[in-house]
Amino acid sequence: MITKVLQEAINDQINKEFFSSYLYLSMAAYFEDKNLPGFAHWMRRQADEEREHGMKFYDFLVERGSRVTLKAIDTPKTDWKSSLEVFDEVAGHEAKVTASINALYELALKEKDYPAQVMLQWFITEQVEEEKNAADILANLKLIEDRGPAVLMLDHRLGKRGSG
Repeated sequence: MITKVLQEAINDQINKEFFSSYLYLSMAAYFEDKNLPGFAHWMRRQADEEREHGMKFYDFLVERGSRVTLKAIDTPKTDWKSSLEVFDEVAGHEAKVTASINALYELALKEKDYPAQVMLQWFITEQVEEEKNAADILANLKLIEDRGPAVLMLDHRLGKRGSG
């Protein structure tokens, strides 16, 4: 059985993952409005992935005989000045998620919850990929500096993102 403090922390992480999904869906809507379907597609895939992450935590609690307690999801931002600003926010957001996962891992160590440590190791590895993806796109956007043809080329590339 999971300790009460770890159960509460994982429930908080579920909320953070669902907020991430909601935030990325809001970003997808922003890109749809800007007629950048590839960026929108990338964000929708990212939103799906974050929801899956939330469900991984959800299922973990259920499998361990713990109670899932869902909380209200904060309203995400809905407007940005540019694609660059969006991905700057994505990079910052992923860094916050990484810090949150790391704190959960530290708590699992303190609580001597070995199954949670194993589960969280997957998320630690995943966050390396998440931060790299955001940083790569952000670097590309900084290079192209809002040049129309280059933005459209990046939009086309992002539109090819598969699931996962």
